[in-house]
Amino acid sequence: MRKITTTTGVDIALDGDLLAIIETLFQEVTAKRQLDRSYEDIMGEIRHLVSQMTDEELRDYLAESLFHNTVRFENDRLASYMEKLAAGVKDLE
Repeated sequence: MRKITTTTGVDIALDGDLLAIIETLFQEVTAKRQLDRSYEDIMGEIRHLVSQMTDEELRDYLAESLFHNTVRFENDRLASYMEKLAAGVKDLE
């Protein structure tokens, strides 16, 4: 299995697991800096990882990212709707 490497030298297997990449980004950029990181820090690391991927890998991970973001969007919308419903029920009591 092919691997890419963070700027700190941590290997990430390119097995289609987007969450593994996100977790590694969190550990290597955010946690190691005790939450003291900037937009530029995280984007620099993302760009470093992306620069090591083939076009096919980029397409696969983009599709996976869009899927995860769509599910997150749907869940956020549903949660907002449920909160409005719950508030409406409380008003009726």
